[in-house]
Amino acid sequence: MAILARINPFKKKESIRISDYLDSRLISFLDVDTRDDAINGLITLVETEIGLSNKKEFSKAVFYREQLVSTGIGMGVAVPHAKLTSFTDFFIVIGVQQKKGLEWYALDKAPVRLIFLIGGPEDRQTEYLQLLSLLTSAIRDIDLRKHLLNARTKEQILELFSQF
Repeated sequence: MAILARINPFKKKESIRISDYLDSRLISFLDVDTRDDAINGLITLVETEIGLSNKKEFSKAVFYREQLVSTGIGMGVAVPHAKLTSFTDFFIVIGVQQKKGLEWYALDKAPVRLIFLIGGPEDRQTEYLQLLSLLTSAIRDIDLRKHLLNARTKEQILELFSQF
């Protein structure tokens, strides 16, 4: 009973929004030839724009995760990700492949043109799963994907996610 007394079933859960994790500095219009080039480019963007003291560790974790199973989730989208104990908050880096899609060994075998690199703290699994769920729900919207691919500025991309 003591445990039940501490649970407040009427307490409103704090909602998170994708837009809370976006930063215009972490959006890139890519023109690369391979999955690895895309991932490395996005990781370097994080390092350059907001600092990444553990770039090597993060890169190793992202590529290790990619080896386990492709993060190409279908619909031309990939969500490479890694969590590290040294991270204090989550971030999302958006890469829009400008020309041809990239081979990502996606579930549907479609080439990838939209990449959402997620990094965050290892000890906040619930928040991570909420963020991943919100992102995958949003990108199921074919119109959103089309608008992202047609965006020409970082501001347009931020605006597209302002409702999420």
